Amino acid sequence: MKEYGKRNSFKGSLGFVMAAAGSAVGLGNIWRFPYLAAKDGGGIFLVVYIVLALTFGFTLLTTEITIGRKTRQSPLTAYSRLKRGWGFLGVISCIIPAIIMPYYCVIGGWVVKYFAVFLSGQGVNASADDYFSGYITKEAEPVILMIIFLAITAFIVFCGVNKGIESFSKIIMPILFLMIIGISIFSFTISHTDAEGITRKGIEGFKVYLIPDFSGMTFEKFINVFIDALGQLFFSLSVAMGIMVAYGSYVKDDENIGKSINQIEIFDTAAALFAGAMIIPAVYVFMGTEGMSQGPGLMFVSLPKVFNAMGTAGTVVGCVFFAMVLFAAFTSAVSIMEAVVSSFMDKFRISRKTACIIETVIALVVGIIVCFGYNKLYFEVTLPNGTVAQILDIMDYISNNCLMPIVALGTCILVGWVIKPKTIIEEVEKNGHRFGRKGLYIVMIKFLAPVFLLLLLIKNLIPA
Repeated sequence: MKEYGKRNSFKGSLGFVMAAAGSAVGLGNIWRFPYLAAKDGGGIFLVVYIVLALTFGFTLLTTEITIGRKTRQSPLTAYSRLKRGWGFLGVISCIIPAIIMPYYCVIGGWVVKYFAVFLSGQGVNASADDYFSGYITKEAEPVILMIIFLAITAFIVFCGVNKGIESFSKIIMPILFLMIIGISIFSFTISHTDAEGITRKGIEGFKVYLIPDFSGMTFEKFINVFIDALGQLFFSLSVAMGIMVAYGSYVKDDENIGKSINQIEIFDTAAALFAGAMIIPAVYVFMGTEGMSQGPGLMFVSLPKVFNAMGTAGTVVGCVFFAMVLFAAFTSAVSIMEAVVSSFMDKFRISRKTACIIETVIALVVGIIVCFGYNKLYFEVTLPNGTVAQILDIMDYISNNCLMPIVALGTCILVGWVIKPKTIIEEVEKNGHRFGRKGLYIVMIKFLAPVFLLLLLIKNLIPA
């Protein structure tokens, strides 16, 4: 198990692409993308998101994966290896997944609960108005399910890069995509007549999702759509949280990084688009356009009501849906934990076993505190952006709204102006491999991406 003597590598590009795509296709993609798409004018958000994914997202993804392979280091040590005096970016990059891991496992425990409920045929209970709040405020059960989710994640990471992460991703990801596509197709076919005699069809909901809605669109609203899409890319591509640096460090020198990055983009964008096609038509059919503006509660509050309205079929669909969400949660949790574990291994020269135990204990202790944040330790505080929050929300705000844009901005400055883009380009083009969008990469990393990130950071810190 001692990997600090000789660094492991993914056996092939498929394993790397599946692992990276698995990291990207997580809970944020499944509930946050459909919610933002519905809120921001459907097709308008989709167009802005796709353009940003092919430019801004591509730039950050390429940079982080390449930094990992070039330095052969995890995020905590990669930046200092790249340029002396820039190790602080590595420290922040390691802190981010360390903050995310505990509360992600808490949410993963919630998913375990809902999957178990639908699997046992009790999905109707989950559709009650107070079911979700009643569950998360319990003192024991959320902690137990969080521990189960954490234990499975830790075991996969403990098994290593090849036998754990790579093997798990190769099996789970194809199943995950088949589930997403299957539920999406089913969503197109359903219809429902409400108490007022209004009949809505799934295909109509798909049009609401796909066709741009320019009604009431102003420049200010477009900027909000732009910022929403920009922020979503952090969730969608798993950038600015050390994950892609860690995974990049396991990529062999003879692998074509550019080709792999293109494949990751395709997988991730397809998963995000299908997540919307899976959820929005179903919610529209049973709850109308109003039901699509539920925010984080979309997955745990609105969708159980939708599945209940489907009757008998809803139990099966709900079970498959939460199984799919659970798979997505595990693939992301594994990558988040690996970013921390690999950092401990590289920095402190300890074995994977030891690093995994340390991170598991940290995540366990903090995860319990997060669970108690809904009962024994409950309090409310207003964040700088104006939202009311408790422990989980505070951790999410610090990691996602503050630290991630800072890391991404610092990375752009380091690569764009200090070590220069040629450092990344030369690594991508190693062994004669082609670097598509090279000119775009230079412009983005030096000029546009820093401006975008500065706007995002300001927006996150200023009350709405």
